[in-house]
Amino acid sequence: MIARRRRLLAGGIVLALHVAAATVAPTARATFSIVAYDSVTHEIGVAVQSRAFSVGGAVPWVEGGVGAVATQSATNESFGPWGLDRMRRGEPASAVLRALLEADSGRSHRQVGIVDAKGRSDAYTGADCSAWAGHRTGPGYAVQGNILAGEAVVVSMERAYLETEGDLGHRLLAALEAGQAAGGDKRGMQSAALIVGRPSDDYPEYRTRYVDLRVEDAKDPITELRRVYLIQETQDLAEAHLRFAAAAEKAGRKELAALERARVGDALRRAVARGENDPQNLNSLAWVCATNDMFLDEAVAAAERAVSLEPKDTSILDTLAECYFRAGRLDEAVQTAGRAVSLAPNDSYLQGQLARFRAATK
Repeated sequence: MIARRRRLLAGGIVLALHVAAATVAPTARATFSIVAYDSVTHEIGVAVQSRAFSVGGAVPWVEGGVGAVATQSATNESFGPWGLDRMRRGEPASAVLRALLEADSGRSHRQVGIVDAKGRSDAYTGADCSAWAGHRTGPGYAVQGNILAGEAVVVSMERAYLETEGDLGHRLLAALEAGQAAGGDKRGMQSAALIVGRPSDDYPEYRTRYVDLRVEDAKDPITELRRVYLIQETQDLAEAHLRFAAAAEKAGRKELAALERARVGDALRRAVARGENDPQNLNSLAWVCATNDMFLDEAVAAAERAVSLEPKDTSILDTLAECYFRAGRLDEAVQTAGRAVSLAPNDSYLQGQLARFRAATK
């Protein structure tokens, strides 16, 4: 017991020294951010925007199954790794925040939002943060900002987050967009980031990099962040949802499995509705849905649009043929596969696809 107390005391001293050292030359980051946790999927993340370069490299700290921290204003970056370490050891968000601030001589200049993997949240705005500065918290989220146009920024962010449905990434982006529409950082815009972690035994990389998107320097970083997120959801996230669906099925969680698949369908419908003009994004979603026999009508629509954009791409023609085949439109599958073979007559894979579709018509 004495040895254990000595270890705990030593750990506290190290934390205090580390945090105190980080206060020597703080970097000011006027910022608005949201930290949030999804109790259904266990995603946890941070979205942030600032009139500062590369805000994503300093403010957001995330680990699925552990927690998330946004450290800003006179940014103490050590709050991120040390906060996650304490939550990893089971400490709740409020206790972690209190410990970090107590060890920090510059706390009056800090602003922090924190959520743990049980959805407990807390936030802090130091008395010396530049106006307007403040925060709002609720079950599973914390919204905070400094040098803002006014309190309406965080109020609008909170409302948008609570009223938006779908993936945590979409909800966090909606909050950023609402905050900017309400005036945002009163100095303007420069960088933004969206970081989401999700616990997974089979894919441990998802714990810190389920979503890891950063816009370092742009005139409209939030719009750019939304654009690249929509690309990611047509590719990496579609695959991830199917992986989680398979894991949920194996665990007997049929409702969660259905939700994961529905998220892929949502991404597909959004792509078609917005007139997505990147054929590879359309092709990726259509192929995933076709080969998993889901959302076939939407998959056909996406693949047809992709072919209209790239009519001589054999891989896209192959996807359209597969979509037709899975949807029971056999003659169209044969015709489309024939077009692909005519463009690459020596491709054995395409020849096999054509033979497969022809055999199904007999």
